[in-house]
Amino acid sequence: MYNWDFNILWSYRWLLFEGTLVTIALTASIVVLGLLMGLIAGLAQISRFAFLRWVSWAYIELFRCTPLLVQLLWFYYALPILTGIEMSAITAAVLTLSLYGGSFYAEVIRGGIVTIDAGQREAGLALGLTPARVMRRIILPQAIKQMIPPLMNQSIIQFKNTSLVSVLAVPDLLYQGQSAATETYRPLEVYTVIAIIYFVVLVPLTAIVKKSEKALRESD
Repeated sequence: MYNWDFNILWSYRWLLFEGTLVTIALTASIVVLGLLMGLIAGLAQISRFAFLRWVSWAYIELFRCTPLLVQLLWFYYALPILTGIEMSAITAAVLTLSLYGGSFYAEVIRGGIVTIDAGQREAGLALGLTPARVMRRIILPQAIKQMIPPLMNQSIIQFKNTSLVSVLAVPDLLYQGQSAATETYRPLEVYTVIAIIYFVVLVPLTAIVKKSEKALRESD
């Protein structure tokens, strides 16, 4: 029977803590940037300009239909060769995860917007508002209410996706854990602790999503 020994990990507590902070900071960055990219692509999807619709469709399908791990490796290793622009591992990770998350956010945002009755837009235009103001003042405020739960769910997925950046040697939680496992020869204990940390961070976020969904159903 395997003899568990978590005491040996105590000396690595700060290493894992630093890795957790990097993971959280990375998640915050890619969620903000991903939402921005998703908003742009989502609005382009419903644009009256066919070219914008085509470009946004190509972007969304490209990133949704290819593995994230492959994207990370391509941006870090292939893109600098093709463009001559060198980038650090953290830059490649943020760029890739933001674009990847943005493709999913875009569909959520597009879906939220199209659920709003077309009469709302027509009424705004009849009042003399420009299409941009109708979107900003009438459509988006109502659509955001429907978007919040799926956007939060996607953000939780983004948090878990950050574990893949360890392949680029970004010092996130998993990468630091791998270093500890190599030095201690205790991979079971290390990866168990890592799983617990992810669980502790994600459970409150999941509870918030469920409460928001319940509140939205009750307000309808």
